[in-house]
Amino acid sequence: MALTGPIRIAVDIGGTFTDLHVLEEASGIARAFKVPTTPEDPAIGLVDGITGAASAFGFDVGQVKAVLHGTTIATNAVLERKLPVGGLITTAGFEDVLEIGRHVRQQVYAAKAEPRTLLIPRRRRVGVIERVRADGTVEIPLDDESIAAAAKRLLEHKCETVAVSLLHAYANPDHERAVADRLAALMPGVPVSTSHSVSPEIREFERTSTTVLNALLMPVVGGYLERLKARLSDLGLTCPVFLVQSNGGVTTPETAAEQPARLLLSGPSGGALAAETIADELGSPNLIAVDMGGTSYDVSIVSDGRTRQVTEGVVDGCPVRLPMIEIRTVGAGGGSIARVDETGRLRVGPESAGAMPGPVCYRRGGEKPTVTDANVVLGRIDPAFFLGGEMALDVDGAHDAIRAHVAEPLGLDVDTAADGVLRVAVVAMAAAIRLSLFEKGLDPKDFALISFGGAGGLHACDTAAEIGAERVVFPRDPGTLSAWGMLSSDIVHDLARSRLMAADATAVPELAEIVSALIADGNAMLARDGVVEEDRRFPLSLDLRYRGQAYEIRAPLTSADRMSDAIAAFHDLHMAQYAHAEPEAIPEIVTTRLAATGVSTRPKPRPFDGSKTAKPKGERSVFADGQRLAAAVYDREMIGLEDSIAGPAILEEAHSTLFVPTGWTVAAAKTGDLIATRVSVEESTS
Repeated sequence: MALTGPIRIAVDIGGTFTDLHVLEEASGIARAFKVPTTPEDPAIGLVDGITGAASAFGFDVGQVKAVLHGTTIATNAVLERKLPVGGLITTAGFEDVLEIGRHVRQQVYAAKAEPRTLLIPRRRRVGVIERVRADGTVEIPLDDESIAAAAKRLLEHKCETVAVSLLHAYANPDHERAVADRLAALMPGVPVSTSHSVSPEIREFERTSTTVLNALLMPVVGGYLERLKARLSDLGLTCPVFLVQSNGGVTTPETAAEQPARLLLSGPSGGALAAETIADELGSPNLIAVDMGGTSYDVSIVSDGRTRQVTEGVVDGCPVRLPMIEIRTVGAGGGSIARVDETGRLRVGPESAGAMPGPVCYRRGGEKPTVTDANVVLGRIDPAFFLGGEMALDVDGAHDAIRAHVAEPLGLDVDTAADGVLRVAVVAMAAAIRLSLFEKGLDPKDFALISFGGAGGLHACDTAAEIGAERVVFPRDPGTLSAWGMLSSDIVHDLARSRLMAADATAVPELAEIVSALIADGNAMLARDGVVEEDRRFPLSLDLRYRGQAYEIRAPLTSADRMSDAIAAFHDLHMAQYAHAEPEAIPEIVTTRLAATGVSTRPKPRPFDGSKTAKPKGERSVFADGQRLAAAVYDREMIGLEDSIAGPAILEEAHSTLFVPTGWTVAAAKTGDLIATRVSVEESTS
């Protein structure tokens, strides 16, 4: 049936597949579509996905009113070090901030500290003569000749982009603005990233690191967005395009080109938003959201119905001081490569076969065995029904790769070797989940695991058992759920002002002034985005700490004159996170934050026909629990509210396969999501 009226499309470009959800705004119904990612230019896969979806669902590109785009292009550029030649200009004497870093060591008793991740070497880090104090007053005026000398040196080193991070620019950005203006004349065409526009906060190291990352990503993301614009124009699609940010909100391509560091967790944030929505629909406020795609395994925690927003993350050793959804990522996807190392240990990941050549079973030239190959060998994936039958898999090739690279080196049979690959991968996934929970003092038994991504359903129950969780949620359209979550994204601009002050009555007038300025800036940004006033929201928060602490906790703020509520929340959060608090102490305000938000229309709840009755459509031999078992195979779409399916069982759908081991039963919720519950082996066999 053809789609009518306006269409909104969400696209999540992963390392192996590009996922789409097409929302018909009149009905509120979203439909899933999937195509292979094109690593040589991800924009090609995006366009292929839109044209394929238009053909499959019967709509014209003229109906598309907006495209929401999540991408890993920024993250991959950093991880793979495919970055341009960059330079850094800072206050004279502070050229080594990146190298000095923080006195934080992973191995505190090692003779030497771990090497720093340096994206810009010393020869391309240049100081200019100037000095601004912490209160914003100028101690040493900016010297124009030193700017010219810095530009000359960076040109000699053929720098393609420049970061500018001057001392205390968060308090007074005038010198940074002047440097940027001079560089525009002295280095025409070279992008310049200033710290006050990217991360206007205290902490020189983190602010400089964030600005450097942003500068290095400007040519990468800017070039991609230009190619994307051209390809969409060729397609005849002229609607607005929005990029998904690490904070779960979206922004315009213009803003994304200027501040690409905000895209570093662009793709995974969509899955976290989807998990929040499903937690609300199920009435299950505590969920461990895990997204297992072809390359990575992303973990986010939904606690009391909400994911946690943090103000700083780390990408491959580089601190990023920007608001983002807290997501932990490990290299454990369907394309993760299995190998036996020189000590005879079986390792899985973090190296991935990606989209090209991909797993051996894809028939694209891959030679090394992957997690997907192991699943094919063990019978968990139907080689004739992969991607709904659109892609036939090479069983013999997967079998030979496991035998040659894992079984023979370890002296095992092929089934046991393939099972070992999955066990190692599950342990890595479980370790990431435990770390995400334990560092917050949370118990896995209080949470259900919600598993999505194309490969997630094959390992969800095993991973839940490994961490001690008793329930697993298999959402609808799990293979494309991150794209579905992006349909709930709002336009968000994160603004911040760092100013140290005691959180007492004397701070209220100054805090009110800061809040007023932030709201004015946020209003202007949302107006440029075309957001009408009634759809604008301005949630505030404070970064607070006890005097003498080197870390802050973010607490919600309703208004400057309700600062006491934020302080009370801070004490409660400190107790929950660190098991102690000092309610009698006056905390310090470090940073005031505003998320200027343009609210979007959410998809309607998806209808579910629970009257269907599931019957096995066949039986398949699977290797589990150290032996070959006969597992019933079901069409997921036929599972109704009256059904209860005991493992071992395989549930198939177009973009994902779900494996239910012995000791688990699965049933449908009223929302259409499936809930797997762990039972004893004795109960499951009685």
